Amino acid sequence: MVGVISLVTGMRGPSGFGSASTAEQVTQGIHASNLTAIITGGASGIGLETTRVLALRKVHVIIAARDMASAKKAKQDILEDNESARIDIMKLDLCSISSIKSFVDNFIALDLPLNILINNAGVMFCPFKLSEDGVEMQFATNHLGHFLLTNLLLDKMKQTAKATGIEGRIINLSSIAHNYTYRKGIRFNKINERKGYGKKKAYGQSKLANILHTNELSRRLQEEGVNITANSVHPGVIMTPLMRHSSHLMNFLKVFTFYIWKNVPQGAATTCYVALHPSVKGVTGKYFVDCNECKPSAFGKNKQLAKKLWDFSNELIESISKT
Repeated sequence: MVGVISLVTGMRGPSGFGSASTAEQVTQGIHASNLTAIITGGASGIGLETTRVLALRKVHVIIAARDMASAKKAKQDILEDNESARIDIMKLDLCSISSIKSFVDNFIALDLPLNILINNAGVMFCPFKLSEDGVEMQFATNHLGHFLLTNLLLDKMKQTAKATGIEGRIINLSSIAHNYTYRKGIRFNKINERKGYGKKKAYGQSKLANILHTNELSRRLQEEGVNITANSVHPGVIMTPLMRHSSHLMNFLKVFTFYIWKNVPQGAATTCYVALHPSVKGVTGKYFVDCNECKPSAFGKNKQLAKKLWDFSNELIESISKT
């Protein structure tokens, strides 16, 4: 009940921010010219707002995008309002392991530091479809692609953190929809099967995977003693291009649930808060909602499930790479 009240009223939590806070507000006064960030899907929706606000705070932002025309336009639009913004665009298709590897190779070749990785891109409520690698599309895009991307960039992040002494931060965009998944959480043995597929449960499964990935990654980084944190966030309910497969339904529901919907600046707030705010220093393995720590579902707290997903994801990628 408290969560609903805070969402409707915008009541602030322990962080000093709440559901009504915007990305600019939660990063006010932060100067981050010494930081470099990669944002997947940073050319549209809350990803674009995240890019804009991080660039406003002087972060060097690399937009990793599948649609390069949209990314180019996003860069131009931001530069029109902020001539000093440091933004680069690079091609990345999270549905393709070969594209992910090419992206990482190209980024490493730039010899840039990497302080922040924001795994923002995603698809939602898609009809059943397999990626070019033969993986169910929502699981491939929302989880598996980001899982591989993160692993391939970890050495660069470790090197940066060690060389600069600045804490690295990894942020995975999850969703409150992680509560609505399949009966056992993850359909490990049926991940790519059409039978039993539900587009909403498949989305929930992928968002649960984001939290589990975050938690296991955080555990491993802590065990290794690395100065990098990993956290997951729920941005809120926002009408963005992510909802293109269910826009009619969402518009209908919005009429009756208008009081819980956020605008884009509010939707990007939690991501920007966890990426830049000094109060999050050293905080890892947490799930944030409205710029405050929140408890995920029982599945989301399951350490054995997180470990199983980690191993499953590695094995799936290895099997694809061999074909």
